[in-house]
Amino acid sequence: MTRIRILGVAALVSLAACDGLKEALTAHVDVVARAGSQELSVQHMAEMMGKSQVPVRREVAQSIADAWVNFHLLGEAAVKNDSLTDKKLIDDVMSPVTNQAKVQKFGQLVSATFVVDTANLAQKYERGDLLAARHILFSAPAGDATAADSVMKVAERVRARTTSANFAQLARQYGSDGTKEQGGDLGVFPPNMMVPEFAQAVAALKPGEIGPLVRTQFGFHIVRRSTYDEVKDAFQQQYLQRAQFAAESTYIAGMETAGKIELEPTLAKTVKAVAEDPSGHADDRTTVARTRYGAFRASDVARYIQSSPNPDQLRGQIGQAPDSIMPVFVRNLLRQELLLKAADSAKVTMDSTEQAGLYTSFASILYNSWAGLGVSPHVIADSAKTPAERATFVPARIEAYMDRLIKGQDQFVEVPSPLVQALRQKYDWKINSAGIDRAVQSATAIRAKEDSARAAAMPKSAVPMPAPGTDSGTPPAGK
Repeated sequence: MTRIRILGVAALVSLAACDGLKEALTAHVDVVARAGSQELSVQHMAEMMGKSQVPVRREVAQSIADAWVNFHLLGEAAVKNDSLTDKKLIDDVMSPVTNQAKVQKFGQLVSATFVVDTANLAQKYERGDLLAARHILFSAPAGDATAADSVMKVAERVRARTTSANFAQLARQYGSDGTKEQGGDLGVFPPNMMVPEFAQAVAALKPGEIGPLVRTQFGFHIVRRSTYDEVKDAFQQQYLQRAQFAAESTYIAGMETAGKIELEPTLAKTVKAVAEDPSGHADDRTTVARTRYGAFRASDVARYIQSSPNPDQLRGQIGQAPDSIMPVFVRNLLRQELLLKAADSAKVTMDSTEQAGLYTSFASILYNSWAGLGVSPHVIADSAKTPAERATFVPARIEAYMDRLIKGQDQFVEVPSPLVQALRQKYDWKINSAGIDRAVQSATAIRAKEDSARAAAMPKSAVPMPAPGTDSGTPPAGK
């Protein structure tokens, strides 16, 4: 009897589970997203997209769903007058900012150890490590030998009377590029910054010399190599910057070698999948690369994408980039990881003033986002006095804003990534991939119907059209 009763209870549980599963599946396909107590139905999203001019594509629908969730979670916080002041939460979501600050601090510590040889800078200048020159450009049209010959003769006549003393004056008089007002001064530049013919001509001159005419794709140049004394300060500055950059590059290359970076051959496919839906890959353990510290996973890529200043833009760039670029992208992320590990090993931290500034910054982005949506505390206080009124007023205002936004009648309110992460950690939300697919499918049909209705409503042309196969310029026979 006991066994029969247990089996009976199990059967009831099974039936209840089936009913619950059926309800869950029904909701699953009819809802695109949920944020707190609000739901975005497939039908509503399909109508929003289909009856507007936004492209009816899945990636656009995904971006709309993400924005809808973010806006309504902001609304949820506003309804509850929740300023998200939990310091532990803020520390977590602002960690990308903190980590970047730590890496910068560490970089300054490392840079201070670099020794740059500043002896004999005048000799280094004469050797051509960096060049400096003035020029007078006589533009010559490409492919017109006669015109080019005429320009060259003018340039030769000017060259015959050019000296160091009058070079700047003649450049202002005859020059045809943006440097003419500066007397043709090009400043200090690395040799590879200029076209080869020009760089070689400057390098062949001694400081202070004026060379023969130089022909480049831009025309004919009269060139004078500047003396060291004329460009001393600019040369020293650029030389030190280049030497510092070279030292940093050497340091990072050594760090990457010591980090034992190994990239997975399938990383391009994984990274692009993550870019399509970072939230859906937040717990994805797929290995993208390895370092001496362990595996770098799809979830780590998702974290970097979501914490970037403009996640949607980065996602679009990844989606459009060729697969060959993805190893470079991942290697850059790993470089940041290795630098952060080094900063932690060096015990680089944020001081109390910097930490306080972090909390102030977070509070600012929250209130700015509320204000952008028109749901800041003082607006709510003026329009909704009770909790019940707030719970109705705020979602309605956000839905009205979304409607204007989709129709191109309002500006997009950017919700910074740390705030998005805080809201999504604290409040309940969900984006349904299957619901997005259904919404796009329905929106396509709605758009087609809308386009057809607009075409039918267009007034017919007042200009008589010729009959098929008739020459419109010839009257019919017999007329």
